[in-house]
Amino acid sequence: MSRDQPVVFVVDDDISVRESLELLIRNEGWEPELFASAQAFLDRPAVSVASCLVVDLSMPGINGLELQQRVAAQRVWMPIIFITGHGNVPTSVQAMKAGAVEFLMKPFNTDALLSAVRQALDQSHASLVEVMERRALHKCYATLTRREREVLNLVVAGRLNKQIAGELGVNEVTVKAHRGRMMRKMEANSVADLVKMAAKLHPEPRG
Repeated sequence: MSRDQPVVFVVDDDISVRESLELLIRNEGWEPELFASAQAFLDRPAVSVASCLVVDLSMPGINGLELQQRVAAQRVWMPIIFITGHGNVPTSVQAMKAGAVEFLMKPFNTDALLSAVRQALDQSHASLVEVMERRALHKCYATLTRREREVLNLVVAGRLNKQIAGELGVNEVTVKAHRGRMMRKMEANSVADLVKMAAKLHPEPRG
């Protein structure tokens, strides 16, 4: 499997469903991986490629909604598509509110499923890029000294070098030196870049 080839994971205890989906997924040029249970899927190490999960709602052991909760916590870049022969309105609403891309009743329309998978893989790719960017940012931030972090916070807050020098009790030349090193380590070309980086490093709490 190519490292960049999208993966479509299928979790369904019905072997006929797994086999039919495997053929459908492979014909679209994606890589299928099939599991008979949610636990078998969870035991498989996560992959850092665009991917999505097609999962049956009602299964022995961990059901689809429970699996959705675990995936949302551990694999944020992996959208979920539900397929079920036993769905109802409250359950489908719960799944969609929790972020499911689609909720399809068996027997489902093939085009509807493929459309949902394409949408899910696009979402996954975007989420994965964001995750990798945030990891790279944290790696850069980890190289900053305590003083450079203080300077970063004050620059992002809109302070001028002279004001930063006054707040930190150092001279302006020292501030310029710290600021220059901090900007290079963060790979920031401007204060605007730095502000965006800081927002990703320290996101505002959501109400």
